[in-house]
Amino acid sequence: MSSNKLKKKDLAKNLSNKIGYSNSFSKKLVDDFIEITIQNIKQGYCGFKNIGSFELINKKERMGRNPKTKKEFIISSRKAISFKASKKITNKLKKII
Repeated sequence: MSSNKLKKKDLAKNLSNKIGYSNSFSKKLVDDFIEITIQNIKQGYCGFKNIGSFELINKKERMGRNPKTKKEFIISSRKAISFKASKKITNKLKKII
């Protein structure tokens, strides 16, 4: 299975082709959408109806290990983002797979 990463410029280009906006306007829309999403995630939660939700979670400090050297070290506590797809998206993906 190959890893297909969608870049912002590709997303803007697809949006431009589908809707008919200029490429620069589509890039602005994508950038603004990402910025708004990030601001909402920073507040703890950002949900999109029928798509899914992003949640800011706190990870506790834990022990880690370098798999090559087997040396143990402490992984500090940090914040991470969790995404949970909606049931609608999950069901559509099940039909494809």
